[in-house]
Amino acid sequence: MKLFVQVPCLNEEGTLGMVLDTIPRQIEGVDQVEILVIDDGSTDRTVEVAREHGVKHFVRHARNMGLARSFRDGVDYALAHGADIVVNTDGDNQYKQEYIGELVAPVVRGEADIAIADRQTARIAHFSWFKKRMQHFGSQVVNYAAGTRLPDAASGFRAYSKNALLKLNVITQFSYCMETIIQAGNKRLRIASVPITTNPKTRESRLFNNIFQHMAKSGGAITRSYLMFKPHVVLGWLAALFAVIGAIPFIRFFILWCMGTAGGHIQSLVFGTTMLVAALLSVALLVIADLQRTNRVLIEETLERVKNIEYGRVDHTQIPGIRAALVSGRPSGADPAYSRED
Repeated sequence: MKLFVQVPCLNEEGTLGMVLDTIPRQIEGVDQVEILVIDDGSTDRTVEVAREHGVKHFVRHARNMGLARSFRDGVDYALAHGADIVVNTDGDNQYKQEYIGELVAPVVRGEADIAIADRQTARIAHFSWFKKRMQHFGSQVVNYAAGTRLPDAASGFRAYSKNALLKLNVITQFSYCMETIIQAGNKRLRIASVPITTNPKTRESRLFNNIFQHMAKSGGAITRSYLMFKPHVVLGWLAALFAVIGAIPFIRFFILWCMGTAGGHIQSLVFGTTMLVAALLSVALLVIADLQRTNRVLIEETLERVKNIEYGRVDHTQIPGIRAALVSGRPSGADPAYSRED
C-alpha cells in the first residue's frame, strides 16, 4: 500500500523543513510513504528547502491558484503515481505530522474512506472565543448539509482512500474542506474523526484576511455544494412558503366577501397572485434542478469510470464494450463498414 503525503505550500520556506522532518517514513499497514510538495506560486526558497529535505515529487504552479486547485492537482499527481491513500497536511506546521499514522489507521483498516483530524478547537489557545463558536457553528452547518457528525469540519489535515478520491470532484475555487465533506456525506462515504493536538501558531492564514471573509466564502461554498445535491429541499420550501403567503390574501378576501365587506381589498389579491406565481416558478425551477441533478449523477458516474481506467484501478481491456472493440478491431457500436489502416 502506497501513501502520498501532500503538502500545499505558498512561501513556506521558514516552516516547511519542520513539516518534512516530522513526517513519519514508517507507518503500520503502509508499505511505502512518498512526500509530494505542491508549490502554489511561491516566490521564496520553498522548493529548494523541499529538495534539501529529499522531496522528489513536485507539482508547481506558475502563479497562485488557490488551495482547492492545489489539492486537486496534488490528488491527480498522487493517483497517477499509484497512491492508495493520500494525506493532505499544511506547510505552515500547524499540524503535528506524528499523527499521520493515527489518521490513516481507519482507512488502512478499511473502516473509513476518509479520516479527518479533529483539532479540538475549543482547546486551541490562540483561537478567540468568537472564532471557536464560529468553528463549532460552521461544523454543525456542514454536518446538516452532509448528514455527518464531525466535530471539526474545517480541518485540512485529512486522509483519503483511493476509492474516495475517485468519487469526489472538487469544484470550488476557495477551499476543498467543506465541499468534500458534503460530497462524501451525500455519496455515502464513510468518514472518521481522529482527535489530535496542534502546534503553536506560526503565521496568519493566507486563505482569508479576517474571519468574516472566511465565513462569507465558506458559507458560499457550503450553499453551492448543498444546492448541488439537494436543490429540491431549498426550492420545495420556497414554493411552500410562497404558496402559503399567497393563499392568505385570498382566504382573507373570501372571508370578507362572505361577510359582505370584500370591496377595496383588490391590492391584497394582487399581492397574493404575485406570491402564487412565485410559488409556481419555484416549482418549475425545482423540476429543472432535479433534472440537472440526474444529469450530474450520470456524469459523475462516467467520470468515476474514466478515473478508474486512467489511474489503473480497472483494466480497460476487461470492460465489455472496449474488449469487444479490441477483438473486432473497430470501435464498439461502429458501423460494420468501419476500417482502419495501420
